[in-house]
Amino acid sequence: MKCYFTFLFLLVAFALKAQNNQSALLPMPNHIEQKTGKPFRLASSKTSIATHDAELQFAATSLQALLKEQMQLDVPLHTSSRTATIHLRIDPSMTGAEHYTVRVDEKGMDIAGATPAAVYYGVMTVGQLLLGDVVSTQSKQIAPVWIDDAPRFPFRALMLDPARHFLPVADVKFYIDQMARYKYNVLQLHLTDDQGWRFEVKKHPRLTGGEYYTQEQLKDLIAYAAERHIEIVPEIDIPGHTVAILAAYPELGCTHTDTLVKKVGTTVNLMLCANNEKVYTVFKDVIDEMAALFPSRFIHLGGDEAVVEQNWTKCTRCQALKKELGYEKSSQLMVPFFTKMLDFVRNNGKEPILWCELDRIYPPATDYLFPYPKDVTLVSWRGGLTPTCLDLTARHGNPVIMAPGEYAYLDYPQLKGDLPEFNNWGMPVTTLEKCYQFDPGYGKSEAEQAHVKGIMGTLWGEAMPDINRVTYMTYPRGLALAEAGWTRMEHRSWESFKNRLSPNLMYLMKKGVSVRVPFELYR
Repeated sequence: MKCYFTFLFLLVAFALKAQNNQSALLPMPNHIEQKTGKPFRLASSKTSIATHDAELQFAATSLQALLKEQMQLDVPLHTSSRTATIHLRIDPSMTGAEHYTVRVDEKGMDIAGATPAAVYYGVMTVGQLLLGDVVSTQSKQIAPVWIDDAPRFPFRALMLDPARHFLPVADVKFYIDQMARYKYNVLQLHLTDDQGWRFEVKKHPRLTGGEYYTQEQLKDLIAYAAERHIEIVPEIDIPGHTVAILAAYPELGCTHTDTLVKKVGTTVNLMLCANNEKVYTVFKDVIDEMAALFPSRFIHLGGDEAVVEQNWTKCTRCQALKKELGYEKSSQLMVPFFTKMLDFVRNNGKEPILWCELDRIYPPATDYLFPYPKDVTLVSWRGGLTPTCLDLTARHGNPVIMAPGEYAYLDYPQLKGDLPEFNNWGMPVTTLEKCYQFDPGYGKSEAEQAHVKGIMGTLWGEAMPDINRVTYMTYPRGLALAEAGWTRMEHRSWESFKNRLSPNLMYLMKKGVSVRVPFELYR
């Protein structure tokens, strides 16, 4: 308790010291100019917000809520008003879908963006301007400033794992609320694994034997995220991590595991059979329903940690196909397996994503585990192999999302001896500072990193039984990753980040978010 109050005292001290409107900007905008002149003074009787486009209604109500929360002002909304002092507008002449500007001067405030999402990001930035400039905000004024901002990468994701520990819809919405504040625009849901199948498939109701999301619940969740300009990418993990489906349909496994008892949550290391037509019939149905439900342009099919030696190598059907195709290694059966699965995705007008697997799981590796088609976006995740994966994806023409374990695995402890206290398989420590050091382009030239779509922080759920643990493991490291995805390297600074961190942590705690307080930064 003493440490907690000490931390709060330090946070308050930092907040009082922070008397300019850049003190809580996170991620840091890529262009900001502090202007001279008188501040913009707000008053309920004289201030109003004008939206010049119906698509900006949510951004406008979000700004209205921020002004109420931080300035205690009730500011009315207008669809269009020449007398309004705050304007939200779409500017189609701006380049880049997430490009926005914020202008504040004595006359008022203008937030413009290329799209509704861009305008919303401008509103989130204004909220941080208010959060950082404590004295001005309490005086109901905003110092003059000009911000012209756009993200470094278009794909900025966090991944939740309700397959291991189920998260109710309300908790996922709570998580989305925090993501949106920091300009994340993708939430990946890891919906299937050995521990559970969480996605309702109407043609195959046996799949959902435990807690799961109905399709109606997912529609509601998708709409909630979309309002906040977050795209939900669904993931079903195949051909490994499939005990949950094999428990329901044991005939989809390999010949030597047909009669093996499958205990969901206990049994591991089983795979779908690569030479079984029923596998493809079932997964065509699964992918068809998933594609119809999720508007995301992506479907993630996993493809990681396939224990081929314990499954396909021992399966008579798989070995017969290997012989028929003239393969030397059983791992080559990934080619016919994913040829069919990827076609199911493409036939629904979607783009496939897979975890990137190389021919070795430890350095040195020399090539892909199997030839990935060029239209597959790969996620680089294995610690130590990211530079190799970055080079291979550039050489083979695959887009890549950067989620390297050593920087972006948020299930890893944040300090030695910190959580998780159970289901810890010897996870390495990823400190806040280590996370902040992440450069998704690994220092390569613009041309050499042009195929990098962006970043993803992963929260594998083995040791995360509820949303409080999930947010604790996310923040503050998720703030560091947010800056890695948005802000160009020349505008990033660890010392600056540390100072901007404090008011944001105070704000998150005020919102009821469980965070890990980084005591080590304030000794």
